[in-house]
Amino acid sequence: MNRTEIIEIINNFLVEELEIEEDKLKDSALLKEDLKIDSLDFVDIAVIVESHFKVKIKPEDMKGVKTLVQFYDYIESKIQ
Repeated sequence: MNRTEIIEIINNFLVEELEIEEDKLKDSALLKEDLKIDSLDFVDIAVIVESHFKVKIKPEDMKGVKTLVQFYDYIESKIQ
């Protein structure tokens, strides 16, 4: 799976399931502040990531992930 596919899957989920406006999905967007992703949303995201990418998100790994591009990078590093 390449980076474009990763981004597409994540963005589709954010738009369809969390109802985030697509124009807000910029690499520099802050997950909590800009995209309004809360702790319950992160649980949903973890389930989707596990089902689509077959990796588990560890809460301690996510502490340094603040922006959308960092989240893409995190997922990409886990599936490599």
